[in-house]
Amino acid sequence: IYILEYMFQLARRHNSSLMAFAMAMTFFFVILESQSCTVSCTVRSELSFCRLPQGSKKGKAAGEGLLQWDSERETVLQALTQLLQLDIRSLWSLSLVEEEFISCVTCCCYKLLENPTISHVKNKPTRDAIIHLLGVQVKKYNHLLGASVKVIQLLQHFEQLSPVCAQAVSVWSTEYGVKAIVGEVMRSIGQKSSEELAREGSGVKAFSSFLSELGTLVPDIMIPNISVLLTHLEGESPSLRVAVCEVLGEVLVRVLSGDGLDESGRADRDRFMDTLQEHLHDTHSYVRARVLQVYTRIVNSKALPLNRYSEVMGLAVGRLMDKSINVVKSAIQLLAAFIAHNPYSCKLSSADLKKPLEKEMDKLRELRERLQENAPVAVIKASELWAAMEPELLLTVRAELEPTSEGEGEQQEREEDEAGEEDDRATAIQIAQFLRPDQDTSEIREDLPPTPQKDGKQEMLLQYLRDTESFALQVERAIAVINTMLYWKTTSVVQEAVQFCVTVCEFSVANSLTGVRKMLPLVWSTDAAIKDAVVQAYRRLYLNPQGDNTRAKAQTLVDSLSELMVDASLGTIQCLEEIVQEFFGGGSSLQSTVVQVLWERFTGKRETSSLHRRAAVLLLGMAREVVLGNLDTLCSVALGEKLTEDFLLARDSVITICNITDHQCKGAPFRLPQDNQLFTCLTQAIAEGVVMADPHWQSFMEQAVRLLYFLSESPDQLCSRLLQRCSRLLLDQIAEVPAVSCVSLAQLLSLCGCVAFWQVSHLERSVSSELRRRRGETEEREEKAKQAANDSSVEEELGLMGASAEDTEAELIRKICETELLAEENLLCSFLPLLVRVCSSPGRYCHPQLTTAACLALSQYMMISPSVCEEHIRLLFTVLERSSLSVVRANAIIGLGDLTVRFPNILEPWTQNLYTRLSDENPAVRQTAVTVLTQLVLKDVLKVKGQVSEVAVLLIDPQTHIASLALNFFNELASKDNAIYNLLPDIISRLSDPERAMNEEDFHTIMKQLFSYITKERQTESLVEKLCQRFRTAKTERQWCDLAVSLSLLSMCERGLKRLQECWECYSDKLTETGVYQPLLSITAKLRRGAKPPLKVLMIVVVCIDWQNSFSQWFKPHKKAPPNSDIHNSKLGTSQAKPSVTSCHDDSFVTPKPTRKSSKKAAITFSSDEEEEEGICTF
Repeated sequence: IYILEYMFQLARRHNSSLMAFAMAMTFFFVILESQSCTVSCTVRSELSFCRLPQGSKKGKAAGEGLLQWDSERETVLQALTQLLQLDIRSLWSLSLVEEEFISCVTCCCYKLLENPTISHVKNKPTRDAIIHLLGVQVKKYNHLLGASVKVIQLLQHFEQLSPVCAQAVSVWSTEYGVKAIVGEVMRSIGQKSSEELAREGSGVKAFSSFLSELGTLVPDIMIPNISVLLTHLEGESPSLRVAVCEVLGEVLVRVLSGDGLDESGRADRDRFMDTLQEHLHDTHSYVRARVLQVYTRIVNSKALPLNRYSEVMGLAVGRLMDKSINVVKSAIQLLAAFIAHNPYSCKLSSADLKKPLEKEMDKLRELRERLQENAPVAVIKASELWAAMEPELLLTVRAELEPTSEGEGEQQEREEDEAGEEDDRATAIQIAQFLRPDQDTSEIREDLPPTPQKDGKQEMLLQYLRDTESFALQVERAIAVINTMLYWKTTSVVQEAVQFCVTVCEFSVANSLTGVRKMLPLVWSTDAAIKDAVVQAYRRLYLNPQGDNTRAKAQTLVDSLSELMVDASLGTIQCLEEIVQEFFGGGSSLQSTVVQVLWERFTGKRETSSLHRRAAVLLLGMAREVVLGNLDTLCSVALGEKLTEDFLLARDSVITICNITDHQCKGAPFRLPQDNQLFTCLTQAIAEGVVMADPHWQSFMEQAVRLLYFLSESPDQLCSRLLQRCSRLLLDQIAEVPAVSCVSLAQLLSLCGCVAFWQVSHLERSVSSELRRRRGETEEREEKAKQAANDSSVEEELGLMGASAEDTEAELIRKICETELLAEENLLCSFLPLLVRVCSSPGRYCHPQLTTAACLALSQYMMISPSVCEEHIRLLFTVLERSSLSVVRANAIIGLGDLTVRFPNILEPWTQNLYTRLSDENPAVRQTAVTVLTQLVLKDVLKVKGQVSEVAVLLIDPQTHIASLALNFFNELASKDNAIYNLLPDIISRLSDPERAMNEEDFHTIMKQLFSYITKERQTESLVEKLCQRFRTAKTERQWCDLAVSLSLLSMCERGLKRLQECWECYSDKLTETGVYQPLLSITAKLRRGAKPPLKVLMIVVVCIDWQNSFSQWFKPHKKAPPNSDIHNSKLGTSQAKPSVTSCHDDSFVTPKPTRKSSKKAAITFSSDEEEEEGICTF
């Protein structure tokens, strides 16, 4: 007894000491931690505002004190952990540790967690020590409930603790085995109502971050309690919806994935998948974007079930049309993940899958037919047959076995004795086999046709091919949408679209090369990020080939680039040149091998197609330094004896030579003598091709004549002899066959026009630059000679001399073009009457190629001088309007565009005729017209006037590429100050013209796009006044409605609303029309949503009450109508409701001068606050 009492007294003394230690520790922890936070914040603030020098004594002292406490803090926490791990329960009666002691220790831990820097990387040891100390208390000292409550409180007040709390809960549930705490915390968050979450503010973000982080750490432990979180999916907080969806995603990736799931696991997986799919259509764009990212992670982890691929893929394609940029980017990333991790095939082409699919369908059909033909006869089991016949058989046997008399019995015995033993034995065997209950059917199965298992395998294969084709079709649908995003204004979307195009190209998806080619012009983008993305994409696709050796890599690289060059436009080739030059200039190890492969293809040493030979010569032209040393080889191969056999190869070779020589700009120009073999081959090929019917001769001739003027010393003499030679060959042909070949004549006229065009270009570019170069050299020599005199006026004198010399040279060239090029002794003059005759007599010269060539050549002749242009401008416009050939009209537009640039004053009166072609019935003509006019307007050659309304009509063109060109026109025009703002009233007037009879929906679509460019408040205010004034001159109801719709499309503000009220008299008499009243009413509806109280008062009182007063005045003659009758229920006749328009001016639909009348505003008094809120007011 004494020993026990001593032990109890000793325990009490130790208990008291331990409690005292706990109290003291808590006190010091709180003080030191508070001082640490205060000093840390003070030092940081003073250092940031430069109040305290970083090397001052005060700063050093504070920093040393803070550092000392940080090191000691971790030691104290480790000591406490070791203490609590001991069995200290015997220090208390009944072996229960007092709650007060536990509270002291936990108070220190939670106080430390409130430190703003606890989540920093440098405090990771302290953070881990706190978590383990709390873990011991949760496991051994029943602190589970208190810890869960404290975690919720920390999240509510300290948003930065979300990852720390998630790590703590994860450690407690895994390392200490207290999994129940996960459920407690999840239930606490799940039970939060929407009202509580709305009040907490930052706590919602903390809860969301905590759940997302916890889902990445312990998704398997969260599954039993995940149902309590699903209620937040219907809540108002988008961040919580995102967090729950991310938890579901982690569970699906790390727990509910694979083929080894049981029925319960598969049911949970399907339920979670359905939940995620629902939130792909969430009302908040942030949720939609994050759910798409969750699906991207699921697909990348290969956790998406195969039967959901098609459905989720379709939803992702639908999200490409989302209004949110982030959603679109996430959808593109998801689609790229689908393609990169698809379970179907490495080659996704629906066209290639059709043949295997049809083949397997035929096999399945044949298999089923064979099964039906060889179907076995239905076999009834012996047991079933015996059960059916047993009752009747028993009756028969009994009847036979019971003898009727003794005589009959003896006779029966004698007959049985006479039966042979063999017959009895055979009968017994047959009966035994027949009555056997479980007959072995293995022998019977050998004779049966193929089992249905083969049919099932064939069906599985067929279903796989169908799924693959469906997936490929969805990918192709996505490609069509994403290709349009390559030219969006958002840089991040363009980058994602570029990466997607690269992915689909690597998987050989059908039409993937379209996107790769379409993004090629982006190498000229002013945005460095977009340009770099395109360059990296092409480098990944084409310039980093795979192969076993250098030769194989070079072969692959050339093959890839050649495929891209096939059927590529000139613009595509120019863009590709920018990327290929980077490869050749980057010093790649493959450069020499690639050049060797290209030369082998071009020279024909390796068998290849003509397309690849042409691609090889164009690629060689992009490496200028390589080709300059092999110019003779290039000419001998492509421009030799077999030139006329392949004009396309010769044309591409000429283009290559032109590109090489065009960049030699330093010093004297590079020229060759007239007797050079190159010119001999070219002129001979051009002359022989004139009398040939080769469709590719035209393009070759144009490039060849261009090369003659680029390289020849006297190109005018060379081309003069060429024209004489071609004319002689044509005359010889006429002499042999007494009829003119229209094709040959058309080719001769094309040659004349091309020579005329390049002759003018040669004079104004080459000759002018050469004169300028020589003058510069002369002035430089004179300046050096006069430097010794040191005259200050030398520079000014030389400057004046240079300016006058430039004017003299320009005048000389103009005089040559005016007088000499079309002089009688010049051969070009001889063809001009023939051109005029062909163009002016389309009935007689009706051959399409001849008419086309003559029209284009005439426009090129008109480029020579103003006199020739003025003389034939009417004829060219007549051809433009009356020609039945769309190609002639398109060529005429191009020629007139060039003439507008060269002679703007002459073409200015004919501008309206150019705009008329925007409504041409042929899409190619409309496309050409909008392209030419876009260049003329954006380069300020044409003044922008009301005719731009014709371009606006193309915004709704049925041809999407024409509509995109029109949209690009207005996008570029909007970059000019006030351009669209100045044009809008005239555009509205022209589109509202009753003679045009435009559909209302089309008008609304056009105006919606145009008004999107009006963003300045001052422009909006001015447009409100202009449009309101036009109500006075509008004569039809449709014009009133169009003006009202235009007003409703403006981004109205307070000043605009005031201006609308000031112009009340302009439209007040038109409000009886529903088409006028409803759009104007929608203005107030839009402003009412986010308007401030003063603006609401102005909107409700100044506008609505004025309308009601006017309505009451209109309804005064109709006494039967109630005073508050709605304007929609009015049955006034048109003659009574509509104002008289005879008093208006009879001028055209133009903006009159604004007239303002000073009117005394009525005083407004509100009867009550409630009436003020509802918009009810009295005068």
